[in-house]
Amino acid sequence: MTTVQPRPHPGPPPPEFWRGLRVIIFDLDGTLIDSKLDLALAVNATRAQFGLGPLPEERIFSYVGEGAPLLVRRALDHSEDDAQVQLALEFFLRYYREHMLDNTVAYPGVPEALAELAAAGLALTVLTNKPERFSREILRGLGIAEYFKLLYGGNSLERKKPDPIGVETILRETGAAREQALLVGDSKVDIQTARNAGICACGVTYGLGSGQLHEEPPDLLVDNLTELVALIRA
Repeated sequence: MTTVQPRPHPGPPPPEFWRGLRVIIFDLDGTLIDSKLDLALAVNATRAQFGLGPLPEERIFSYVGEGAPLLVRRALDHSEDDAQVQLALEFFLRYYREHMLDNTVAYPGVPEALAELAAAGLALTVLTNKPERFSREILRGLGIAEYFKLLYGGNSLERKKPDPIGVETILRETGAAREQALLVGDSKVDIQTARNAGICACGVTYGLGSGQLHEEPPDLLVDNLTELVALIRA
C-alpha cells in the first residue's frame, strides 16, 4: 500500500476542485446499480444448496461491499470451513451470473448523469469489489457500459478496496493527479478507499451502505448523481 498524505477533514470541495476535475471513479453496487434483490436471492439460493434456511434480505444487504468471497463466508454464518466456503462461492457465482440482471436496474438519474458527465469530457471509471466480468456484463446489459473508460473489479488487481491500489492504477492510466479525481460511493469502504488514496470522496444517500456513512463521512453527499452535473456546471 502506498502511503499518501490523507485529506485532513471532510468538507465541500472548493470551486477550483470542480474546475480541475478530470476523473470520476464510481463504485458499482449501491452507487450506479440497484442490485440488492438479485444478490439476496443468490445468497439464499446458495444457503439452500447447503441445507441452510433463508436469511432476511436486510441482513444480506449489510454483507455486501467487500467482495463475493467475504459475502459468501458471511452468508454461511461466518463459516471457518474454507473448503465449504469455496464450494459455496463457486455455486453462488454460477447462480448469480445466470440471474444477475433479473431485477437489477440503474438507479434513477444514473444514465442521464453519466451521459452529461461523459459529454463534459470527464474520464468516467468504475472501481468495484464485484468480479470484473460480472460488472462488465451488468453495465452492458443496462446499456451504460459505453460511458466508462476503465473498469477494475475485485479480481482485477492484487488487493480490493479499501486498499488504494485501484485508485492509484486509474490515476496512472488516465494521467490525472490526486487533486483532479473524485471517488463516488455508497459505503464506508468507498470513503476509506478515497482517504487511503488521498482523493476527494462523494457519498450517495440512497445505496446499500449509505447507513454507514456517518462512520466515515465523505467530503460531500448527493441524493442523485445529477447533482454532480450541477456542481460541475456551476
